[in-house]
Amino acid sequence: MRGGETIPLPFKIGAAIALTVLLVPVLIVILTGLNSGDYLTFPPQGLSFRWIEAFLTSPTFVPAYLFSFKLAAAATLVSTLIGTAAAVWLSRTLSPLGAVLRTLFVLPLVLPGVVLGLALYVFFTTSGIGLARSFTGLLVGHVIVTTPLVIATVTAALVDFDRSLEEAARALGASPLGAFRRITLPIIMPGISAGALFAFIVSFGQFEVTLFLASPDTQPLPIAIYTSLRYRFEPTAAAAGIFAILLVIASTVLTSRLVNFRRLFGGR
Repeated sequence: MRGGETIPLPFKIGAAIALTVLLVPVLIVILTGLNSGDYLTFPPQGLSFRWIEAFLTSPTFVPAYLFSFKLAAAATLVSTLIGTAAAVWLSRTLSPLGAVLRTLFVLPLVLPGVVLGLALYVFFTTSGIGLARSFTGLLVGHVIVTTPLVIATVTAALVDFDRSLEEAARALGASPLGAFRRITLPIIMPGISAGALFAFIVSFGQFEVTLFLASPDTQPLPIAIYTSLRYRFEPTAAAAGIFAILLVIASTVLTSRLVNFRRLFGGR
């Protein structure tokens, strides 16, 4: 018997309703971006690629899209390294400090983005450390938001990890770093890949923290869309949303393939 056949019908109906609620806004954005009319309206007056072309030739949205991609890639790299190291340490430490740090690491997930963005903005401007309205300051804000996601997924991957495998490698002469690289890392790679994917998606679409930390001359895509909708209610912003959705889908497919590839060659 297949696993899906054992799921009760109410759960299947609930899952279908939840999936519909999640996909309907995405479908509305896509149809609005393909609107042939002059304004951001739904239902669309007709289907056209005119606003897709407007996005591709826009001097505002294309640089904003590329800047968001660069920022999300940098935040993903840094948060994956920090989050993986923190998750491994937290899963093995017996120190009372571990429980305190575990709570602090999760705090950005429950703290409202507006509060976190305002707090970082006040800290950067009053401390005089040169991070206010800079790329580095913006990157720090995104890393703070995305690192807990990596910690959560890597911690989940470490729940059933058998430490005796690492100890056996050490007994055979491997160094601590070598045992981690050859034994632990391939096993927890699905958790790291999932955490990196979540970090990239959240960083690319992060609005609240970005609103406080972005500078006027470096405008990420969410801020560019927000500014466009404030002053020009045209469908170019929805067309930009289509490309953001495509990037998220491509990232998800690529990460899924990467996880399967790791499993195929020896991962869990």
